[in-house]
Amino acid sequence: MAGSVVLAASVLSGAALAFILYRELLAGVDAEAAGRVRDVVAGLQVDAVDDLDANLVQTDQRIVVVQVIDSSGKVLQRSRSAPDSPLIPSSTFGGTMRTGLPDPISPVGDVRIAGQVADGMSGRYTVLVGASHADAESTVKTVAVLLACGAPIVTAAAAAATYWLVGRSLRSVEAIRTRVADIGASDLTERVPVPSNYDEISSLAVTMNEMLARIEAGHSAQRRFVGDASHELRSPVAAILSALDVAAAHPELLNSDLAASTLRPEAHRMEALVEDLLLLARADEGAPAWRRRDVDLDDVVSTELGRVLRETSVTIDAELIPTRMVGDRGGLSRVMRNLLENAIRHAESRVDVRVYPDGSNAVVTVADDGPGIPEADRKRIFERFVRLDSGRARSGGGTGLGLAIVSEVVGAHGGTVTVDDRPGGGALIVVRVPREYAPIDQMGRRR
Repeated sequence: MAGSVVLAASVLSGAALAFILYRELLAGVDAEAAGRVRDVVAGLQVDAVDDLDANLVQTDQRIVVVQVIDSSGKVLQRSRSAPDSPLIPSSTFGGTMRTGLPDPISPVGDVRIAGQVADGMSGRYTVLVGASHADAESTVKTVAVLLACGAPIVTAAAAAATYWLVGRSLRSVEAIRTRVADIGASDLTERVPVPSNYDEISSLAVTMNEMLARIEAGHSAQRRFVGDASHELRSPVAAILSALDVAAAHPELLNSDLAASTLRPEAHRMEALVEDLLLLARADEGAPAWRRRDVDLDDVVSTELGRVLRETSVTIDAELIPTRMVGDRGGLSRVMRNLLENAIRHAESRVDVRVYPDGSNAVVTVADDGPGIPEADRKRIFERFVRLDSGRARSGGGTGLGLAIVSEVVGAHGGTVTVDDRPGGGALIVVRVPREYAPIDQMGRRR
């Protein structure tokens, strides 16, 4: 294909070159003939026809015909090679120079005639000069032959070079393909070779290695997620089975106390864990079906505060400024529930909650007077199944999914959640969400 393209380009460019060269050479022939005409006209203006300088009617390799014709059509002066009769009727010319006229009956071969009518000392004359273009045709033919001989050589060289270069590039692609084919799901640590030359192939290899790194990270995260989920579910299931085994061995112990103290709490714990896992799984698949409605965020927070106040003795100080936004009420309720439960779990005696509008954003802050969160762990706490050492006891009720769900829901609303130090000690979590709905693309950016 490359050879065909080069051959076609060679033929077209060669033809164009030959045509342009031929036109330039003919222009040179016409210019030389026109120059002799002007010289003869200038001579007639100072001398009589019979006294005209003999050199003006002499011929050479280029100028082959010269004629001076009077107004009656009689040839008064001519070169030796010129006929006695006019090459072209005098009526063809006027006072303006004309060039490039053909003369197919010239006895000296193909010529291009230039002529002009001019006034001399003794009358009006027509001056005709014929210039041969045989040299021009010979030159163009030579160039055309050279181009015709060179085109196959250039075509063969281009085809060979293209074949070698493409084969060299495809060897790199084949190496990448072979390595990718050898990479299995059991070992995602392999990477494709990157060519030393920085070109499109090396860019492809780098991009593929980055993709493999993302797949490996996702696969590792999935395995950890499954392992952690299995571990977390094993505990309530084991507690329920243990209680049922005891009840099976001692039916008299299967009463309301066993159900209230063991079975129901563990079942509720397992139910909450399954719901959290289901929500995160849906988030991984894309985005849950959030219902975008006008929501009074202060009312959502107030409702969740009323629920937790019935279940805790921790002092909660709330300042709720009316804040209206577009979002999913259920998702926002889940965010506030998890934030409040997390703060109460780690607080010593006090939790502060603030809701207020800030320009185009709605802001929620939840602070507790607990041990705080080290700066090194402030991003890690939003990962799944992460519990800091100070709060790892399962008796506290944490599964390590609460803040991960907060991050997913807030991110789906186009917002951010950050952790800072509370003045006076403790942790301060700040949620900032756009008040107007802003779609999120696959890269997590607002459109």
